[in-house]
Amino acid sequence: MAAMQIYQVGGAVRDALLGRPVHDRDWVVVGSTPEEMAALGYQPVGRDFPVFLHPKTHEEYALARTERKSGRGYRGFVVQASPEVTLEEDLARRDITINAIAASPDWTGAGAVFDPYNGVADLKARVLRHVGPAFAEDPVRILRVARFAARFADFSVAPETLALMRAMVAAGEADALVPERVWQELSRGLMEERPSRMLQVLRDCGALAVLLPEVDRLWGVPQRADYHPEVDTGLHLLMVLDMAAQLDASLPVRFACLTHDLGKGTTPAHILPRHLGHEGRSAQLLKGVCERLRVPTDCRETADVVAREHGNIHRSNSLDAAAILRLLERCDALRQSARFADVLLACECDARGRGGLHASPYPQRPRLAAALQVVQQVATAAIAAQAAAAGARGPQVGEAIRRARVQALRQWLLAPTTSPQP
Repeated sequence: MAAMQIYQVGGAVRDALLGRPVHDRDWVVVGSTPEEMAALGYQPVGRDFPVFLHPKTHEEYALARTERKSGRGYRGFVVQASPEVTLEEDLARRDITINAIAASPDWTGAGAVFDPYNGVADLKARVLRHVGPAFAEDPVRILRVARFAARFADFSVAPETLALMRAMVAAGEADALVPERVWQELSRGLMEERPSRMLQVLRDCGALAVLLPEVDRLWGVPQRADYHPEVDTGLHLLMVLDMAAQLDASLPVRFACLTHDLGKGTTPAHILPRHLGHEGRSAQLLKGVCERLRVPTDCRETADVVAREHGNIHRSNSLDAAAILRLLERCDALRQSARFADVLLACECDARGRGGLHASPYPQRPRLAAALQVVQQVATAAIAAQAAAAGARGPQVGEAIRRARVQALRQWLLAPTTSPQP
């Protein structure tokens, strides 16, 4: 058996070569066995293949392995990890060439690397290219290429790689993806530098129509040009997502941006380019997306409020005190103030993600945030006690509180400033 050799691989090497910060390091171990790793103090953690935690750094060290396709989808693999597997063989199973570069343990970004698949050249050319034919065996790689396109906004997908991805979709491989992996890659891509590119790549290879048909059908749907200079609903969605990234929005906000206009894809043709009632249709379609992908609760709830209320929030500058309170109540803003802040940010992304309007201010966001503060400052306990003392019960007490909140909002609206009154 050859002596054990350790290499740093993948993203750490790639990012160091790009001059980007390196946060996590992945390691591959050639010429060793699970027994030897355990004897050296490494803790086994891998279920499907031998992965170990370093006894001091707790970083992951994986034994060099090969994979052989044995079924459909990303789970259909037979993994072989043995001392005979070479570093080149291990790198051959990786997705794209820029992730198939290895270096010595003490490599810090300068000097020679092990690059059997020309990943360094593709880094310089700004190209995302698959390593080899094995790429087609794992449909998750379609999502990963799309995610890396969102991360590295100035990289293009190699034509042969895009062609292979299209062939995989046509062969039904994307249909075999499990919800957890789709959500994992989708959520990561939404948090990248240019999330619009993830959707563009998924559309280009046909995967978006399989994984998110509710989103895919937005392309080619017209909108009123006076509100949307970009006209096409799909193009608007891309601009909204990139605005969310520009504003450093959280994942719940970005997911809400992704799904806020789903109902426009089902607008009856005879009323286009208007989209009457699309908010309700968006909320209904959103339920199906969330159930199918098992979307986390925080993302699901924020997206639901945005889908239902973004039109009303856009129009909120013209609302009177009673209507503002009803809007806050529908958004459950008094109980979920942090979520309401996310809702307002998503609406700002929607408003500013339009052709020629990127720099436009969105006064509705600070105005409604201030209105919420006004309502929260109403002394509800004292009002409830006073109403109860006067003989009010149940709904009557609630109505007294509501009247006081509306009155506070009226006074605030009449004030020369939009900040909450003390």
